[in-house]
Amino acid sequence: MSTYMPKSEAIERSWYVLDAAGKPLGRVAAQAAVLLRGKHKPIFVPHVDCGDHVIIINCSKAVLTGRKLEKKIYYRHSGYIGHLKAVKAGSLMKSRPERAMMMAVQGMLPHTSQGRKALTRLRVYAGENHKHEAQKPVAWN
Repeated sequence: MSTYMPKSEAIERSWYVLDAAGKPLGRVAAQAAVLLRGKHKPIFVPHVDCGDHVIIINCSKAVLTGRKLEKKIYYRHSGYIGHLKAVKAGSLMKSRPERAMMMAVQGMLPHTSQGRKALTRLRVYAGENHKHEAQKPVAWN
């Protein structure tokens, strides 16, 4: 019996909507990473990009458990000496909740060209409205 190897051009990509309202940010990000990689499909193989498109809505209503709003800090560096930027999770969730969700999903994907390609299929919105109704996305529980 031979092993089935899916071809990347033969992959059928579906559209899914994840609602983050009232759910922990990390749980929603983990589910989005599974869908983006295609690990929910029976044809999944690690070396072929067989993931789906994911739309995350209500990111501003996602919750951070514990004291993460005060204690969690996101760092980034500009590349210049002494230019390390730091922002607390609470202020990032107030100003740009989509960015916090995007960073959480990005951390759960592989840090390779395949992970970067999967991240292009992620759409994140702070509110409950999105502009992808023409693709007929299905709600994922």
